[in-house]
Amino acid sequence: MSQNSKWLVALDIDGTVIHEDETLTQPVAEAITRVKDAGHEITLATGRSWEMTKVILEALSLEPEYVVCANGAITMKRDPEVPGGYRRDLVETFDPSPVLSRLRSGLPDGRFLVEDATGHRLYTKGMSDWNLENATLVEFDALSNQPVTRVVVISPNHEPKDFLALIEALGLHQVSYSIGWTAWLDIAPDGVNKGTALERVRNILGIPKTQVLVAGDGRNDIEMFEWAGEHGRAVAMGQAPAEVKAVASEVTLDVDSDGLVPVLDSLLG
Repeated sequence: MSQNSKWLVALDIDGTVIHEDETLTQPVAEAITRVKDAGHEITLATGRSWEMTKVILEALSLEPEYVVCANGAITMKRDPEVPGGYRRDLVETFDPSPVLSRLRSGLPDGRFLVEDATGHRLYTKGMSDWNLENATLVEFDALSNQPVTRVVVISPNHEPKDFLALIEALGLHQVSYSIGWTAWLDIAPDGVNKGTALERVRNILGIPKTQVLVAGDGRNDIEMFEWAGEHGRAVAMGQAPAEVKAVASEVTLDVDSDGLVPVLDSLLG
């Protein structure tokens, strides 16, 4: 395949590639393989940590040149010389102290997690629903001891709508953040998102802006959609919130209907 016909395809994981219960259907896996075998650059762009992303790459038998994790704060590069086959190519960090202090004042019952530049995570009591591999339970004050790539906060006593209103009232202007389907918040360095990371990847790979396709379903995909949709394709899954669909250039079927399959197959001619 010539460089002029090669697409950069970046897929969100949860609610796009896999279902809420973490299952991966055969039609989706096969569609991803068809696009890869056709010579396109197909990768993942996710809010997940690298440790939680690499298991999906392995399940899909994907080895892209770059992988975007932590909502753009971490970009991994394929490197056969290192254990695991990937190394951290770009890591964006920030001082979490101001945002953690503000969040704690507004969410005294919140549960918190931070991830440092190496991928190690620190968390407070109550984060039992999260994967805590490579993580350490600490007191709240220890979360601010070093720069981090992300801050996650969960508020189990809030409905998502009320949680969003509270977060907006806190005025988190020095960071980028996205609200999850449930009452949880994912915070990245200011100006960092999936779109900024993918634009860097696109430039390195030399793929035209008109040959970029992204797919996702969450509020953390909005900036990625705005970036891709300007010249390429931004595809929202059918179950995405209205504000996510509003910035997409296309809407497909929901994840339960394997909505990713016709989107990927459209690249095959």
